[in-house]
This record gives sequence, C-alpha cells and structure tokens, in this order.
Amino acid sequence: MSLQVWSLIIIVASAVLMIVLEKMYPYTKGQKIFREGFFNDMILYTIVQSYLLGLIIFGFLNWIKSNTDLYSYSLLDHWPVWLQVVVLVIAHDFYIYWFHRWMHNNKILWRVHEAHHSPKSVDWLSGSRSHSIEILINQTIEFAPIILLGASPEVAIYKGMISAIWGMFIHSNIDVRLGKIQYFINGPEMHRWHHSDDGGREFQNNYSTKLAIWDWIFGTAFLPDPKVRKPRLYGLSDTPDYPLSVNGIDDPTSIKSYLKVIWHDIISYLKQHAYAFRRLRKS
Repeated sequence: MSLQVWSLIIIVASAVLMIVLEKMYPYTKGQKIFREGFFNDMILYTIVQSYLLGLIIFGFLNWIKSNTDLYSYSLLDHWPVWLQVVVLVIAHDFYIYWFHRWMHNNKILWRVHEAHHSPKSVDWLSGSRSHSIEILINQTIEFAPIILLGASPEVAIYKGMISAIWGMFIHSNIDVRLGKIQYFINGPEMHRWHHSDDGGREFQNNYSTKLAIWDWIFGTAFLPDPKVRKPRLYGLSDTPDYPLSVNGIDDPTSIKSYLKVIWHDIISYLKQHAYAFRRLRKS
C-alpha cells in the first residue's frame, strides 16, 4: 500500500477519533456535529478547494523546478527524511505564526482571514474553513522548500498529514488538558481562545499552530484556567452581515432538509469568497 493511501487512512481515522472524543469529552457542551456550514467545510473547503488549489500550487512549483536552476541546489537531499520533516515543520510553523499575526493586524489581510473565524461552533472540521487566497499563500510557502530545495518526495506527504491532523486537533471540541506541555505544543485549550468572540481581545492572542512556544516567547499567549473560564461565544459578532449558511439540519429524516443545507452551503461558500473583496469602509 502506497504512502499516500496510508496517509489518507490515518487522516480519516484521526477525524473519526476526534468526533468520538468530542462527544465523550466536550470542551463546549451542546455543539452539534451537523452545525452551520458542516457540508461547506467538509465538501467545498476540505475536499474540492484543497484538491484544486493543490493542483495549482504543485503545478506552479513544478514549473519553476523545470524552468529555472533553483532545484539544482538540492540542499536537503542528503539529509535523513525525518530531519527534513522536523526542520521544515518548525520553519513553516515559525512563518505561520508571524503571517497569522500579521493577518490579524492588517485590514486587507484580515478580510482574507476572517472566513477562518466565521464558524460559530469550533470543532475538528471548522479549521478547514479558510479563504482560497490564504491557502494559496500559505501552502505555496509550505511546499516550495520541499520541491525547490530538493527534499525527498515523501516529505510533502508526511508534512501534509501532520498539518491536517494537527489542524483538526487544535480546533477540536475536546476538553483536553496538556498541562505544562502547552508551553511547547499547541492544543485546543489555547487555540479555542483564539476563535473566541466574547467581546474582549482574546482572539488577538494564541497565533501559533503547532508549537505554542512562539506565543510564549513573543508575548501573545493567553491561557486562563479552564476550570474558571472558557470561551462562551465564537464567530464574528463585529461583522453581523458576514455570509453564513443555515444553522444545521432541521429534520434529520428528510432528504429535502439535507438538500436545503447543501444548497445554502454552496451559496455561502461563494459569498464568503466574494465578501473579502467588499468595499473598504472609511475609518
């Protein structure tokens, strides 16, 4: 069995495990599986968008590889595969911290990033909701070193699998307590605060994705005791006209109910992309 197939199996198994753990040990009780935008996030963002953007990104990078001398340097080809993965994961995570922080503090980039903060229920799947422009930027920078620096082909698969599973984990609705490990490794107890919409500035913290250490080093960590305080709300209350879909399935036994949600999710996906290009308001 190929590495690609094994990677897909592990990602799907991880998603199933997240769903089970969310039901057994919920961080926020009462969240629905089929919440607002579920099919939008599952089909359009996770599968269709990821596939199409992957074709564009790897097509572009392979064109550079074939038409320039950049690939001839092959700086990483003599490194062990595990070392290539570790170094590239850490380097990209450091970049993501700063680019993520910049998106929150730049009114143009925020328009691209706000789609990611729009879900009113944060769970294992909600992290997949990201504007295609944001994905194009981040994944091009993520995979460019793998191709242009001559890393082993399997590094892209390992790195993609790590990113997918970690992304599901930090957004998951699992009441996990990492303790002191949270000073180094990011988890739901920190990242769910980043998606909070409680009226404060909590969402302007916890920018890290995989390694929480960046937040602790650069002064953007926010981690109150979960026994005392948890986020109450998620989403974009400051942007009440942000285009969302219908709020879940009305009748689980009705095919029309599912078709209605799917139709609204398709429309909301298109509107969410167009909304980033709305006219700037005068300050």
